[in-house]
Amino acid sequence: MKTNDLKMPTYGGQALIEGVLMRGNKYLAAAFRKPDGEIVIQTEQLGKIYQSKIKKIPFLRGLVILWDALGLGSKYLTISANHQTEDENEKIEGPALYMTLILSFAVAILLFFLGPALIGKGLERWLGFNSIVQNLIEGVVRLIFVITYIWGIGKMPDIARVFSYHGAEHKTINAFESNAPLTPYEVKNFSLQHPRCGTAFILYVVLISIIIFTFIGQTSWLILIISRIILIPFIAMLAYEYIRWTADRLDNPIVQLMAKPGLWLQKLTTREPDESILEISIAAFNAMYELEKAPASD
Repeated sequence: MKTNDLKMPTYGGQALIEGVLMRGNKYLAAAFRKPDGEIVIQTEQLGKIYQSKIKKIPFLRGLVILWDALGLGSKYLTISANHQTEDENEKIEGPALYMTLILSFAVAILLFFLGPALIGKGLERWLGFNSIVQNLIEGVVRLIFVITYIWGIGKMPDIARVFSYHGAEHKTINAFESNAPLTPYEVKNFSLQHPRCGTAFILYVVLISIIIFTFIGQTSWLILIISRIILIPFIAMLAYEYIRWTADRLDNPIVQLMAKPGLWLQKLTTREPDESILEISIAAFNAMYELEKAPASD
């Protein structure tokens, strides 16, 4: 296979619970290993947004694609969890699923955006810092929260196993981009890190937020809270474009240095996978790739 068959910057993947999702230009495929050892593969055609003109518009493409990817990722994460239980009463679906997603997003915004902002604002009032120092403190607190959270959940056995699937996803894409045979024996030799990883995206969201919020200057408590919420999409667009820009220029030594922080943080979210986990990742990739290669139907 040749990497120029597909526009690789749009390639993506995601670790699931005992599974991996691989996303191409037109299709996605997810492979899961059920408790009895059976491998289940589920495929889906991506929405028309992935082939529309919006995908070529800088900044706007990031917001639209990230939103869609978030929905698909949540959907298949839930599917993978449901594959791990045979009890219908334990499966997450319907209203319970939507409430779980809403609660998860609300907690993430509170913990990683509003929490650090309120701490920074409180220290500004207490110690008399100016707005620049306040935003630097806010950014440092946000970064500490993110790193501590990732490090902490990585100590949980179930999450550590998900991180192994994350590593398998990266290794598989790295192997494909190097034209290597997609077998567990070959794929295991590739890097756990990848420049287009969502972990790097999270880091750049934090770093870019420091710059953006500094321009806002001193505000009231109400404006502080509102700005941290409504500017999340704008910051996400910038982070998305930054990752695309660096991923396309990794042959440049300076850009390689710029990408280092994102690669470093991935050491917390990836683990070395065994061959059974690599088998799942490769199965997901191959299923997606076969659909991508197939001629378009009328």
